[in-house]
Amino acid sequence: MKKASPHKRKAAEARGRRAEKIAAWYLRCKGYQIIDERFRSKRGEIDLIAKRGTTTVFVEVKARKDVVTAAESITYRQRRRIEAAAEDWIKHTGHSSGSLRFDIILVVPRAIPTHISDAWRVGD
Repeated sequence: MKKASPHKRKAAEARGRRAEKIAAWYLRCKGYQIIDERFRSKRGEIDLIAKRGTTTVFVEVKARKDVVTAAESITYRQRRRIEAAAEDWIKHTGHSSGSLRFDIILVVPRAIPTHISDAWRVGD
């Protein structure tokens, strides 16, 4: 597979950061509190971690040209890395109460973000 040029990687990174800001805003409007952003561990990364009520939500944000392409870009392997990073975040923060959930927010041009709640379960 051919590597993207540094310029294209930088542009993709900027698009991703913008999409994460849009997703965080959207979640706040829906009553969520953003408790962490861009959490990284040796095993993976989580774009957003939010809380509403007693539920902690690990959110993967995807920005693509359309919703289908965005949804299809989340692979099984990526979900495993997010789950591993979630375990690391729980250990790091000492989180021990409430339920946990994995959501996806799809960000496409000129549209309200698509929020897929409970997008997958551990091991799916």
